[in-house]
Amino acid sequence: MDKKPASFLYSLKAVVWSFFGLRRKSDFDNDDARLNPVHIVIAALIAVALFIGLLILAVQWAVAK
Repeated sequence: MDKKPASFLYSLKAVVWSFFGLRRKSDFDNDDARLNPVHIVIAALIAVALFIGLLILAVQWAVAK
C-alpha cells in the first residue's frame, strides 16, 4: 500500500510541533513514509529563522523599555 506524500504545509506543521516536543504517537508512526526529507529541512530552516527573528524582536522590545 503506497501512501500519498505529505504536503509542504504538513511537513511545516510537523516541524513546528516538534519544536515544542508535542507530536501525537499516531502522527509519528505514520509520518516516516510520508514526510519528504527536503521539505523537513526547508521547513526547519524557516522555523529556525522565525524563532531567531522573534527572539531578536523580544530582546529589542525589552531593551527599549
